[in-house]
Amino acid sequence: MALTATPPSPVDIPLAQRLAGPDVIRAVALIGVVVMNYHGYLILSGDGPGIGTGWAAELFDPWTGPFSTRFAATFVLVAGVGVTLLTRSSLSDPVRIRGMRWRLVRRGVLLYSVGLLIDEIWPGTILPFYGAMFVIAAALFTLRGRWVALIGMIAASAGWGIRIWRFEQQQDGESTLWLTSPGDGSIRHFVFGVFVNGTHPLLPWLAFLCAGILLGRILNTSWWRIATLGSGFILFAGANIANAASSTSFQTVLLSNNPGERGLVFVASALGTALVAYASLDWLAVWFPVATDPLRRAGQLTLTLYLAHIFVFNLTVDWMGWIRPTGVDTALAFALAFWTVGILAAVAWSRQFGRGPAERLYRAFGG
Repeated sequence: MALTATPPSPVDIPLAQRLAGPDVIRAVALIGVVVMNYHGYLILSGDGPGIGTGWAAELFDPWTGPFSTRFAATFVLVAGVGVTLLTRSSLSDPVRIRGMRWRLVRRGVLLYSVGLLIDEIWPGTILPFYGAMFVIAAALFTLRGRWVALIGMIAASAGWGIRIWRFEQQQDGESTLWLTSPGDGSIRHFVFGVFVNGTHPLLPWLAFLCAGILLGRILNTSWWRIATLGSGFILFAGANIANAASSTSFQTVLLSNNPGERGLVFVASALGTALVAYASLDWLAVWFPVATDPLRRAGQLTLTLYLAHIFVFNLTVDWMGWIRPTGVDTALAFALAFWTVGILAAVAWSRQFGRGPAERLYRAFGG
């Protein structure tokens, strides 16, 4: 099922010199990721009440609710920013450019491979898709902005077009299982799984990465925040207006903001909220550095904390049976408990050791 996951930061400058904004944004997004993942996996794990009814159940619905996949979209946006921050100092040196391309490819292959293993115990992880995005980012970071934007728009449009084509095929009684359910272990399974199927396919999710790359290129301007906020509000409002205009079954697919439909309206809506969140949280990180410092440190350990939240869930729910699915209140309390301990541990570890253990292994392999 389409849940969310957390990738590591690709920014490798000394921790004390890193921009605080991206790390704070990762941490806040990870809080939401844990809430949505814990709620979704508790629903899937047993004989609980399911999603339930009421405003809270609708708000935190992990598949179709207003928060669904928006945290993951924000992570991919921040990843694009991170790619720009990582590579910007090498753009004038062909030798460094080649080295940077291989670094991104190594990291992408590592995340993809590890993600496939994690998917066996945590279905729906974004890590394989994230790894594929890093491989593609190795080719994107030297392109001019207009080409990056065009690739992002093509990815979003292609995902939308595939969904419309599938709808029309189904209306005509034609099967599309060769695309959506290829044989396990086949080449088609892995290729279609990354680009078309799965929880966060590159068509359209590559659009969020491209937007992040472009955003990273304007962070040194004086106008980037207002432009980001304005663009985000326009995208989100326009998406909601378009979605409200649908009436027929075809229009419902065409103009859906449901993450599972993967249409342009969904991309615009999710990207809009991600842009607003980025600009707002970055402002808080800049103006309230002391208050946001715990989040900044937690944001530097997102891969470690993400893996930890999987282990904690499997230990307490699947293995020991200490927590049972009773509704969204259980998920919220579970996530709050994890994050209280997680932030305290992240602050203590960061002050003592710097990078997290998973981040150290990731960097050792990926360069």
